[in-house]
Amino acid sequence: MDLIALVDRIGEAPTAALFGLLTGIVFGIAAQRSRFCLRAAAVEFARGRMEDKVAVWLLTFSTAVVWVQAAQMFGLIDTSEARMMAVPGSWSGAIIGGLTFGAGMVLARGCSGRLLVLAATGNLRSVVSGLIFAVVAQMSLTGWLAPIRDSLAAMWITEGGRNMELLTTLRLPDGSGLVFGLATALLALELSRRNRIGFSRLVFASGVGFAVALGWALTYALSQVAFDPVQIESATFTGPSANTLMFFLDRSSILEFDIGLVPGVVVGSFLAAFVAGELKFQGFEGPTPMRNAMIGAALMGFGGMLAGGCAIGAGVTGGSIFAGTAWLALFCMWIGGMTMDWVMGGRGQPAAV
Repeated sequence: MDLIALVDRIGEAPTAALFGLLTGIVFGIAAQRSRFCLRAAAVEFARGRMEDKVAVWLLTFSTAVVWVQAAQMFGLIDTSEARMMAVPGSWSGAIIGGLTFGAGMVLARGCSGRLLVLAATGNLRSVVSGLIFAVVAQMSLTGWLAPIRDSLAAMWITEGGRNMELLTTLRLPDGSGLVFGLATALLALELSRRNRIGFSRLVFASGVGFAVALGWALTYALSQVAFDPVQIESATFTGPSANTLMFFLDRSSILEFDIGLVPGVVVGSFLAAFVAGELKFQGFEGPTPMRNAMIGAALMGFGGMLAGGCAIGAGVTGGSIFAGTAWLALFCMWIGGMTMDWVMGGRGQPAAV
């Protein structure tokens, strides 16, 4: 069945949700098996090591960049009208939100995407943290925290009514993004060789990046055949977590890509953990970890919404299309995470999620 026939049969909104579900399943399987997490990579790097977690993050990031930039070069997708590019970006939001999110992910012991993956495998700590993250994200979008978010975001925005595309702004030649992605992939593979990372984990790490490219490709294809405007977007978890929560609380909510994405990650992660025999109930080890996790989840919810995306949304999805504020937010997430690890006296402690 071709795409037009599918849209005619089930409708545009259900098709968008189905594409979100497919993207989420691929992401969930790959993220669960590769143990991908920005928090783990930032903590490892902060402690002066370039080992498996940094290698996995770099491979995921570079894979997304290579796939997306190659697809754009060959005219298969066009992300110039993507949601995060077609509206003004916030430099102040990227800085403040990125630092806040980075600090929060260390306190919560996982970035938002990692918490969702862990929750699907029976980690009750991640279930609690994920719910707090979604509630605070919704409060930051339309609730009591929205005026604060709006004020901080409005302090410094991009010019021209759009976000900044770094490659164009820097006047780099065509193909520069692809070359950058390939160079980063080589670095990731070299780190993987030094740390003796198994082939299957490398494949799944690449799969996380591929899921990001898949989301871009599917939503772009739908936008070309849909009668109503369709947002060109891909994997991110701040807005989708809030939207998915409201979908189940508000009967007037409509289907969209976001609504399929989060359940897709849960399904994919659960299936991957089930096949690997890694389903296991886990709780909090004590009151301090519980307190830190709750505070961290709240910081991520507000920070991710202010920054325009989470560790995936800004860090990989936005990074793959070289959105200026996304790259700044990603940099600040690394800084915020490493700083919080230092504040907590994390040196010498294990960096495992």
